Amino acid sequence: MPDLGSIVTFAIASVTLLLIPGPAVIYILNRSVADGREVGLSAVAGLELGNLVHAVAASAGLSAVLATSATAFNAVKWLGAGYLIFVGVRTLLRPATTVASEATSISRRRTFVQGIVVNTLNPKVALFFLSYLPQFIDPDKGAAWSQALVLGITFVLIGCLTDGLYALTASALRARLLSGRTLPFVQRYVAGTVFIGLGVVAATTAPASK
Repeated sequence: MPDLGSIVTFAIASVTLLLIPGPAVIYILNRSVADGREVGLSAVAGLELGNLVHAVAASAGLSAVLATSATAFNAVKWLGAGYLIFVGVRTLLRPATTVASEATSISRRRTFVQGIVVNTLNPKVALFFLSYLPQFIDPDKGAAWSQALVLGITFVLIGCLTDGLYALTASALRARLLSGRTLPFVQRYVAGTVFIGLGVVAATTAPASK
């Protein structure tokens, strides 16, 4: 198990990464503003499960496989990118409806699943685990996989706090930001564009070894 000093240093680096706007933060803000607090928090839950996938992959050495195997990396990349772009196009093609600011355009379950996909394919998180986490693995502190798992879980717990704060803040401002005909526009065009953009980011991501 890593010593306390290593965990604290890693935690500080994790907070810095998680607070910087990236695909996950954009997704949280989009869902929280367009669909409210409950949907925003469902997005956070999915995103953190995606972070946990990275943590488990790092502890099992799978991250290294994706980083060195072009075939494996591309398979994951294109499957995820295709899914995100499909969701974006479907959202853009959905007929516009006039709804109240309390209404939502997507279920919590679907938001949760989408959050998993977004963060599992989040290049910012993947590169962090591939390039930064190994620096905190000390052979004298025990098995490498257990140290990686402890650090990964630390990252996930911090992510719950920072991403949850983004969701709560954005949803609290929802009523002020949205009114009347603005909400359908955000739920359709902004959400659709965000998903397509996330898909493009996933499609253009290269392995860390390149």
